[in-house]
Amino acid sequence: MRVEPHLWGVVLSGGEGVRLKALARRICGDERPKQYVPVFGDRTLLRQTLDRVALRIRPSRTAVVTLRSHSRFFVEHWAGPEPPRVLTQPTDRGTAAGILFPIHWVARQDPDAIVAVFPSDHFVSEPATFMALVGRIAVWVQEHPARLVLLGAHPTSPEVEYGWVELGRPLNSRDDRPIWEVRRFWEKPSEERARLCLQAGCLWNTLVLVGTATMFLRAAREAVPEVCERLAQAVPVFETDAEAWAQAYALIPRADFSRAILEPCPPSLAVAAVPRLTWSDLGSPRRVCEILGAARSLPAWAVAPDLLSGS
Repeated sequence: MRVEPHLWGVVLSGGEGVRLKALARRICGDERPKQYVPVFGDRTLLRQTLDRVALRIRPSRTAVVTLRSHSRFFVEHWAGPEPPRVLTQPTDRGTAAGILFPIHWVARQDPDAIVAVFPSDHFVSEPATFMALVGRIAVWVQEHPARLVLLGAHPTSPEVEYGWVELGRPLNSRDDRPIWEVRRFWEKPSEERARLCLQAGCLWNTLVLVGTATMFLRAAREAVPEVCERLAQAVPVFETDAEAWAQAYALIPRADFSRAILEPCPPSLAVAAVPRLTWSDLGSPRRVCEILGAARSLPAWAVAPDLLSGS
């Protein structure tokens, strides 16, 4: 396993996955959040994400951020000789707090940290290829610490439920995996706009991000200063005073990371294209069906052809 110095992983596991509750009930017998469901094969989406991340980042340098209300579902995921660190939010205060809380925590452990952020509900057909790109971006970020790099997936349809990223000027044109400035975002566009984005060569926003902890926090302080200020006050008591932590966390303003921090296109933001593999944000039963429908071209561990039959 190759790991980069000072590279940390943050895995986001605090979502509720409301639109896949029926699928969770069918597979697990309860309505647990989708990241704790073995949608493909015998591994949950969270376990698949952790295994993917571990190809480049040590589990001991991986922080999983979750919710206290999920505790009965995630105990099994932390087994093994080198489990990830679990960071529990007392309540859901939105994706800005959910991403910035673990980044604050990582920065306290390693001020020179480069952080890669991963949602836990994605399907990736070629984990090693995907993580090799993350590793290359981490090296690039080390050389360009004033940039946050978003991974963009090549679109296959005019999807209206994804965010789209319009490319700007290339930043490393000599590389076979170029990185571009971001011209603008189109968040969940109309079908007509999505078709225009597809024709213009825009990329899908995966919400996989790589940057220094310092740059993440600097961009956040500019966009959501009160969220950052409240977290800076709360994180020091996270491990020492559960009551004070819960009270402080409850005061954090709710904010959406993509809308508040990424969509304004700060000058620090860049985008890199994921290789042409199968990527999906499993946000709906339709997307799960699409992956299962393409199962013949997927690895054996991702094949469950009768999972949704009759549903």
